[in-house]
Amino acid sequence: MILEEPCHPLRLVERAVPEPGPGELLLRVRACGVCRTDVHVRDGEVRGRRLPIVPGHQIVATVEGAGAGTTTASGTRVGVPWLGWTCGQCRFCLQGRENLCVRARFTGLDIDGGFAEWTVADERFCFPLPDGYGDLDVAPLLCAGLIGHRALRMTGAAQRLGLYGFGAAAHIVAQTARHEGRRVFAFTRADDLAAQRFALELGCAWAGDALAPGPEPLDAAIIFAPAGELVPAALRALDRGGVVVCAGIHMSDIPAFPYEILWEERSVRSVANLTRADGRDFLELAPQVPVRTRVTTFALEQAEDALDAIRAGGLEGAAVLVP
Repeated sequence: MILEEPCHPLRLVERAVPEPGPGELLLRVRACGVCRTDVHVRDGEVRGRRLPIVPGHQIVATVEGAGAGTTTASGTRVGVPWLGWTCGQCRFCLQGRENLCVRARFTGLDIDGGFAEWTVADERFCFPLPDGYGDLDVAPLLCAGLIGHRALRMTGAAQRLGLYGFGAAAHIVAQTARHEGRRVFAFTRADDLAAQRFALELGCAWAGDALAPGPEPLDAAIIFAPAGELVPAALRALDRGGVVVCAGIHMSDIPAFPYEILWEERSVRSVANLTRADGRDFLELAPQVPVRTRVTTFALEQAEDALDAIRAGGLEGAAVLVP
């Protein structure tokens, strides 16, 4: 499924099986998670270096071939995340912050991704996947899980954690946070009773309206929904010294807000991309929790339907394409 032009439907095409170059693996795609970032790419809110492009950056695949210089055995199951290549030479890479690499390339944005039967990927950016997870279940861990994990780490030791938007990422983060002994509060649209029930099923202490205060002050909040109006709402929900972490790659404009809700050493910060260390850490932690994902599957040619479902906000958990 290729994106030829932003704001136009993805199109199903037949292509030759790609050839892996030096350092690359040829991958047969088994499943690919569908992320809100894919919606932003399709809708032109996030733009890469080239078109057409095959979206998809939560790829579960088996190695079927390899280019020169690789060591991964044929038949190995691997996961391919959003971060697809870094230069290793810029100041950010040299500081261990490859997620901010100035020349980074991203899977499904600059590099053909997993909305396909076959793809290739840089071996260095492919993760071995934990046993005990089927292909469908592990796919959401590769972005919803990884970015959520990085965002959670940005909250430090916060014990009272608010999650704004309870979709693919939040339903994973809630499980990890509870495993760490935190209390989790789910903030959703006021009328989204299904999401609120889902959050309570996963052990959240409370679930309710994202634009209203929670039952008690929060030490930290993570915003997954791409709605800028949630930033002042989350600031108002914070206790003094708390942090709001914006975990999306795109968000609508943040409205003006009074300084008083930022005062008392509250802060707002963003999370950008991931590092390979994030991937290794989270994929080791997930089976220990154990994280369990809830997925809705779509056939490859139904990619537009999956994007529509995410855009509408009606899914419980994550969407996954199956070639």
